Amino acid sequence: MIPPTPDAPFTAPVEETPPKARSPFAEAFEMFRRNYAAVAGLIVLLFIVAVAVFGPMVYPGDPFDMVWIPFTPPGEEGYLMGTDYLGRDLTSLLIHGAKVSLTIGLSAAFVTVTIGITVGALAGFYRGWVEEVLMRLTEFFQVLPTLLFSMVIVALFGASLPMITLAIGLVSWPAVARITRAEFMRIRELEYVTAARAGGVKNGKLIFGVILPNALPPIIVQAALMVGSAILFEAGLSFLGLTDPNVASWGQIIGSNREYILDASYTVTVPGVAIFVTVLCISLVGDGLNDALNPKLRQR
Repeated sequence: MIPPTPDAPFTAPVEETPPKARSPFAEAFEMFRRNYAAVAGLIVLLFIVAVAVFGPMVYPGDPFDMVWIPFTPPGEEGYLMGTDYLGRDLTSLLIHGAKVSLTIGLSAAFVTVTIGITVGALAGFYRGWVEEVLMRLTEFFQVLPTLLFSMVIVALFGASLPMITLAIGLVSWPAVARITRAEFMRIRELEYVTAARAGGVKNGKLIFGVILPNALPPIIVQAALMVGSAILFEAGLSFLGLTDPNVASWGQIIGSNREYILDASYTVTVPGVAIFVTVLCISLVGDGLNDALNPKLRQR
């Protein structure tokens, strides 16, 4: 450093303030925001949820009322989506069916994630014979034909919505269990888990309070995708006639009109497009969450 002269007084060098570290949540949000496909999917999905919640208020009426001549084409006689084989308003059926289909998707995903996390966490944490038994059980459910197994459950115990939801959850959990087990096996050997164990933290607290919160990102992504899979599953069961005929859902609309797919294809196409758009948006949001919650992708 050059010493100060009489004409140039000494000035201390100004230290640059290091940039403030951003929180992982802020980084994840910024990564998700830059994924335009995921943002577009989220906007459309929020619109579908709004239709499911507020649609019956804006477009009131019983969806099962026979309001006009059967097979009225869309746009005629004031019916935007037309009428089905019984003369019921397809628009009303779609609006009321959105709530049921989304509820089935969310409920079935909750059952799937609950079973999957429980099995995967216990297998990944305890290892040994516990892991052996639980993973053999997981493999047993994984090799079963999922659609056929769910059909058997619904046929035996009834085609009510709770039973359909439970059947979908019972056949879909192995993927979540494997992801959870892999994350637990990776995290349980890290230093902070070892330090917590050395400090006397009990196994229950280690599993649910230390390891599970750090294993959640891939599980959240899988849970989001499970919602779309459950909606498709319900539609498949409904197409085969295994659904509650007294409850309007998108799958039930397709199932009840499947015999007239050649004569009035719009009665199946319209709810089919609704399912396609919803599942596509859920998949886009799931991909966006995968990019946002993956630390390796955030660093690129």
